[in-house]
Amino acid sequence: MNEDQQQKNKRLAGKLSLSAVAMVVFAIVALPALYNLICNITGLDGRTGRIEKEQALATRPDKTRVIKIEFDANVNGDLPWEFKALTRRIEVHPGEVATVSYYAKNLSNRTIVGQAVPYVTPIKVAKYFNKTECFCFSQQKFGPGEDKEMPLRFIVDPDLPKDVNTITLSYTFFDTKQSGVEEDSAKAENATPQ
Repeated sequence: MNEDQQQKNKRLAGKLSLSAVAMVVFAIVALPALYNLICNITGLDGRTGRIEKEQALATRPDKTRVIKIEFDANVNGDLPWEFKALTRRIEVHPGEVATVSYYAKNLSNRTIVGQAVPYVTPIKVAKYFNKTECFCFSQQKFGPGEDKEMPLRFIVDPDLPKDVNTITLSYTFFDTKQSGVEEDSAKAENATPQ
């Protein structure tokens, strides 16, 4: 191989390396935005809406429909808590404000801060399921052996597609220290009034 060809190969290798680095940087920058976009469109992360209590109370219920809501509760394997839905199933009219409660207890001998992450199915209903009050809005601090009953107040939007008759709302509690969630940053992120 002559010297001129070696120079061309080095320039090509440099350009390819630069392109690879640029693609990695682009992926790192674009992934969070892409993830948020996909979640907003599909509701895959279970994000439900959040509305003010007054707005929910002003919604006119659709008394011609009844929707069954099922509640599920899970604990990440690293969290030594008991966690359950005190009500497993209710029926509501779309547009009607409903309240249920969940129960959690710290089974350990140390203080633990947990965060509940919701997931709603079918996925397409996420934008129609709105909470006015939820323990998932902020981290929950439990002392050793401490237990709490935690309310969940919600409303199903009357525009819910007609083919949906059952919604399942599931929560999984995670230990914020074990899952790498920093307590202070999460508090700042969830600083909106309840």
